[in-house]
Amino acid sequence: MLEPLSPGTTLWSRYHIKNLVGQGGMGAIYQAEDTRLEGRLCALKEILPDPGDSLEHQEQIQAQFRREASVLARLDHPNLPKVSDYFVHGGRDYLVMDFVPGQDLRELIEEARARGQFLPEQQVLAWSAQLCDALEYLHSQDPPVLHRDVKPANIKLTPAGTIKLVDFGLVKLMVPSDNRTVTVLQGRGTVQYTPLEQYGGDTGHTDVRSDIYSLGGTLYHLLTAQAPLEAKQRFLRPGDMPAVRKLNPQVSVGVENAISHAMAMHPDDRPSSVAEFRAELFGRQIAPLQVTRGILNRMPRKRSPDYLQMTGDTTWRDALWYNRLLLLLLGLLLAIAVAVTALPAERPIPSILPPASNATEASRLP
Repeated sequence: MLEPLSPGTTLWSRYHIKNLVGQGGMGAIYQAEDTRLEGRLCALKEILPDPGDSLEHQEQIQAQFRREASVLARLDHPNLPKVSDYFVHGGRDYLVMDFVPGQDLRELIEEARARGQFLPEQQVLAWSAQLCDALEYLHSQDPPVLHRDVKPANIKLTPAGTIKLVDFGLVKLMVPSDNRTVTVLQGRGTVQYTPLEQYGGDTGHTDVRSDIYSLGGTLYHLLTAQAPLEAKQRFLRPGDMPAVRKLNPQVSVGVENAISHAMAMHPDDRPSSVAEFRAELFGRQIAPLQVTRGILNRMPRKRSPDYLQMTGDTTWRDALWYNRLLLLLLGLLLAIAVAVTALPAERPIPSILPPASNATEASRLP
């Protein structure tokens, strides 16, 4: 393994290395200062070449890296760090991204577990909504972008409360005209959150359902404080991984079912899109609003019903607005009931016979 860069090193006559943030088998992440923009901190993602590759193959990988890093540089989403630059220096590839302050979710899991507590389900769902937004945005690109390493350690909670999905170390671009995907960087992800189809590296086919599996594994860890079993072990020993509610009975049944669906072993058994997974995950939260779902989706409101339900950020005005059709139906039924009760009582049918003066006259009537 190559030695990491020392603090004080300047790359590309611009990026001044301040310290090493993290290091792994594929490279390292540094905090650096952009000397052209005073006061701006950035993160440098360093990708190390495989020393066993031929020079020709390394050049091909670098050319591919430059093409696909340009796609990442065009991404712009509030839950993703902005990629602002990429370059090759000293035989190493670098991505330059916004430096994201705050704690990663793995640290928050460990802190909660040290207190003997679980992270609250409502808080995890609020984070999940932002993660779904980020992944839907990536998957909607042309070609779709796969993250392939969604896990608590790659998700940061900023001091402002925003979730950021970081570390594009294993990102892939899906090629619509090909059954394969084109790898930006070699690697298989973190085994606890990696589906079986990703174990094959470049020989296996991955698509948006691979990210859904990793997202499900991430939510499993957040809610149970226990990392999921790796897919290979689950395949060989089905039933070994405890259900979410067995570890944390406070989790709702609907959320447990959504996570289980996302972590199905075969891709065809998982939700086909992040939007489908989101609907399952928040289904129990928005059940009372199903009657008005179609209308709500078209309303120009800043806060969606899903957000209001999962965060508890509701008021009586929101409740009246989002259930107005149900209230209208109840009012109509009440009006019908009042109208029915107000109808005059039934009158007796008048007799066509003259009244009898006495019993004798009545007896002579035909």
